[in-house]
Amino acid sequence: MKLGGIVTAMVTPFGKDGAVDLEEAARIAVWLVDRGNDGLVVGGTTGEGPTLTVDERMSLFRTIQSAVGERAAVIGNCGTNNTHTSVALAEESAAEGIDALLVVVPYYNKPTQDGMLAHFGAIAKKCTKPIIIYNIPGRSGVNMLPTTLLELAHRYPNIRGVKESSGDISQFADTLRDRPNDFVFFCGDDHLFLPSLALGADGVIGVATHFCSAEFKEMAAAMHDGRIADAAKIHFDLIPLFKALFATSNPIAVKWAMRELGFAVGEARLPLGPMPESLKTHLRPLLARYRESVAV
Repeated sequence: MKLGGIVTAMVTPFGKDGAVDLEEAARIAVWLVDRGNDGLVVGGTTGEGPTLTVDERMSLFRTIQSAVGERAAVIGNCGTNNTHTSVALAEESAAEGIDALLVVVPYYNKPTQDGMLAHFGAIAKKCTKPIIIYNIPGRSGVNMLPTTLLELAHRYPNIRGVKESSGDISQFADTLRDRPNDFVFFCGDDHLFLPSLALGADGVIGVATHFCSAEFKEMAAAMHDGRIADAAKIHFDLIPLFKALFATSNPIAVKWAMRELGFAVGEARLPLGPMPESLKTHLRPLLARYRESVAV
């Protein structure tokens, strides 16, 4: 499974009529790959997956896969809080030819650890595509423990990795220490990419990587080469961008930033609200270095 180290959870563009703009989605995908992204998560949290219909989701998978071809991995989000629906989405998503599936820990229901084992097991049994589990307790309301995650990895060979967004470095360490050799660990929090690399993480599934994928690659290379001070300097330089992008509910800020760079991504769908005016003033100057990379 070659998903790369720098993966962006890309935004979903909406036209003036509120419909998904597939042409602009393809343009964004190509731009992200041209800027060094190894892979793209489509229809995830940043891609407003919970507001997408099944048809919209599948159209995005087909469009992005066609746009980037073999140049980057395409990971499609198909997780819900309904096991039956998640299984059906996984089967349909896999048929679109994407490289892997992202499946979130069920939200709102607050499943037990045993419930998580059964939920992900049901999906893994019905789908042969590689599965990346998405652990994000801040949104799902419940945390998948490392013991549960690793049990799933040992039971099902197609459960091949995790996007870990618990924000708990101790939990990162427990998973990285005991994971199977071929189990991929993606940090799911941009600001924790550097410390996760120190523990042996394989990569990041990020939001800031819409803009600074090159810097993330430099940071990872510096860490791998033992140039800790160089990696830390890159991290320090990016902290203001990290803070600005997550100063309001994601993806409000990153979609506004993409519009500032000339991409027709539209507004975030309800129930997300508009970009705060004060945050625009703060974020705008941080985007200056990336404007020249966009061919409008």
